[in-house]
Amino acid sequence: MDRSGMVKPPKLQRGDTVAAISLSWGGASVFPHRYQAGKRQFEESFGLKVIETPHALASAADLAAKPELRAKDLMWAFENPEVNAVIAIIGGDDSVRILDHVDTEVLRKNPKIFMGYSDSTVTHLQCFQAGLVSVYGPSFMAGFAENGGLFDYMKKSVYKTLFETTTPGIISNNKEGWTDAFLDWADPENQSMKRPLKEITGYRFLQGEQTVSGHLLGGCVESLEMLKGTSVWPNKEQWKNAILFLETSEEGPSQSYLIRCLRNYAASGILQELSGIIIGRPANVGEEKLFQYDEAVQHVVGVECGLSNMPIVTQMDFGHTDPMMCLPYGVLAEIDPHSKRFSILESAVRG
Repeated sequence: MDRSGMVKPPKLQRGDTVAAISLSWGGASVFPHRYQAGKRQFEESFGLKVIETPHALASAADLAAKPELRAKDLMWAFENPEVNAVIAIIGGDDSVRILDHVDTEVLRKNPKIFMGYSDSTVTHLQCFQAGLVSVYGPSFMAGFAENGGLFDYMKKSVYKTLFETTTPGIISNNKEGWTDAFLDWADPENQSMKRPLKEITGYRFLQGEQTVSGHLLGGCVESLEMLKGTSVWPNKEQWKNAILFLETSEEGPSQSYLIRCLRNYAASGILQELSGIIIGRPANVGEEKLFQYDEAVQHVVGVECGLSNMPIVTQMDFGHTDPMMCLPYGVLAEIDPHSKRFSILESAVRG
């Protein structure tokens, strides 16, 4: 258990078993070769065994019609003593429909690693409310199935986060280039074709001068919007002194959409409780719009709310950008604007 009272799951070791789960869209049934590529590359890279939850490979139509099956799979994976970690196959847009079918006591009583991103934000907040540290990171079809093999930056981040109990410390930005290039998953031949990389600009420190620390809390902007007012939405005390991390989906929402979302955080008193904000590099917005999100965040936080001293870091390597790093919920992190450093001050797992 860490200083905040959050329970850390046991670390992974070579030979452990990981359950692949479909909590939202049934993508493995639509592009089975993509899922199998992710499963293979994951097993080969980390020396782990992957099994599927009972309905993980069910048709997308069946999973859409029966959210209770997805919820049952989640509880099955956490209660299964042979499973050491649970990782999402892919995101989607309706994990919110499993909320009423999940018993969070099952998560609380069976602490183990859960990882995913995008619409997996829903399950992360369920874990958070259960007091369990989870990891915002790659999924099997988006991340581990990277065309032509895993990015080294992502692979190192996953290993450090899931396999090591040492403090991660300074999290350097990816220096090998980034991509949001689209290669159609429907064509299996694309799987061996590496995606072209764009030049890295590095983290952007928009404002703030003082070093701040706080627990990590956040997720995908669009999924978070669906969760406001639900049973898993953090209360004001849980937001207090948090470092909010936000990233947008592959749909590339407009600058005005992000402004409206942030204004809600301000109106509900959340922004005023935060220690700092970090933003993932947006995908599919085009080069000319790449920095529009930066302008939106700084305008709402620094100008409209008068929080010009709050550190804001953007263009970071998490969420719908590749390669991506891992961010553990509830653990202590630090933003140092003077030295332009972001650090994670606690491990995500225990020995």
